[in-house]
Order: sequence, then C-alpha cells, then structure tokens
Amino acid sequence: MLKKSLLLLTLAVCIAGFNGNSEASASEALTAKQASIVTVAAFTAQGDLPNLKTALNEALDNGMTVNEVKEVLVQMYAYCGFPRSLNGINTLIAVLDERKAAGIVDEIGRDATPVDPKRDRYAIGEKTQTELVGRPVAGRTYDFAPVIGVFLKEHLFGDIFERDILNRQERELATVGALAGIGNVNAQLTSHMRVSMNTGISAEQLQETVRLLGKKAGPAAGSNAQRVLDSLLLQK
Repeated sequence: MLKKSLLLLTLAVCIAGFNGNSEASASEALTAKQASIVTVAAFTAQGDLPNLKTALNEALDNGMTVNEVKEVLVQMYAYCGFPRSLNGINTLIAVLDERKAAGIVDEIGRDATPVDPKRDRYAIGEKTQTELVGRPVAGRTYDFAPVIGVFLKEHLFGDIFERDILNRQERELATVGALAGIGNVNAQLTSHMRVSMNTGISAEQLQETVRLLGKKAGPAAGSNAQRVLDSLLLQK
C-alpha cells in the first residue's frame, strides 16, 4: 500500500512539473514560511552567503519576523557549526541594514518565553527527544561517547528546542534543510526526515522540501535528499 502511495506521489510531482505548476504545488505542500526556513537553513549550512542573502530577503518578504529568521540561524550552529551560524547572523544584519536604508520596516517579533535557569535541562531535553523520535534514544554511539548524549539532551533538545519562537515542525524542516545542504550525512538526514513526519510533516511536504532543495541548494543536494526520502518511505 505504501509503495503504491509513493508511486502516486511521485507521479503527481512529475505531472505538476510537466504542467508547469510546480510553484502552485509548493504553495499547497509548504507554506511560504516553511519554504523560507528550508532554504535559509540549506544556504547557511552550505556557507553560500550570496544565495543566503537572497533567501533572507525572501523570508522577510514572506512575513517571517526578524526573530524567527534569527532563530533559524542560531539553531544552525548545532548542525553546521558556529562559523557558518555566525556568518549567517552577520549576513542577516547586513540585509536588515540594507532594508532599513531602503525604507523597509521589518517586524521584529516576539522573544522566546523565559525559562527557569534552575530547571532540569537533561530531563526536559530527554523528554523532547523521546517525543520527537518516538522512543528513547540509545545505542553504541552513546555508549562509546556518553557525553554527546548529554549534550544532545541538555542543549539541542533542551536549550534550543525549548525556545518557542519556532515550533517543532519548523525546527525539523530547518534541520532537514541544513543536513541536505551539508551532504554526506545521510544517516542523520534519514533520522530527521523520520522525526519530521513524527511532528506531523506529511510525505507530500517532505517531497516538496526535496524539490525545493534541488531547485535552490543544487541538484546534488536535491538528488541525494530524494534518494534518502524514497528509501525512508519504502521502510514505512
């Protein structure tokens, strides 16, 4: 049944492309905000600052607040490191300066809800990670290097995911975009595509994400992400 559904999904995407309606399909599968999150994340991870600048302008034009865009860039350091995250933030600063000089007033948006600094970050992160993955996370990696599991729980799934400027679906789309942009991290990309579906992202939305990555982040990123998605859907 799933193989049939995958075949129908692929056929639908092809028909949309043949009819020249791929952009219309995008509006049905991903919102403008979701699409912007994917592209901003991918270009940040790739270190492609000229295209990131374009994507940041599009994100703001699509109605994302400054703090929402900033949050995507901050989250990126967990996946592609501080240097590219900081480069992304500095690119956003330059974009905002240019837009302000042009008379464009962008909405700043709200800050993250304050949290208790004495909270149990490990317990919070473990709960979030388990909910996202659908089971407690364990394995040889975490037996061999237990501290990485602590960092993942306390910081990524605790400190970062606890910040409510972006919801879980948006954070997972940002992660998928970043991992696809990086390339050569297919185990993690598979995992986060699966987690995306656990948050309610549909197969159609992931397919549109892959199409968008191929169009924006390059054919290599798109074709690799397509192989990962196809394999994941066949496992379902």
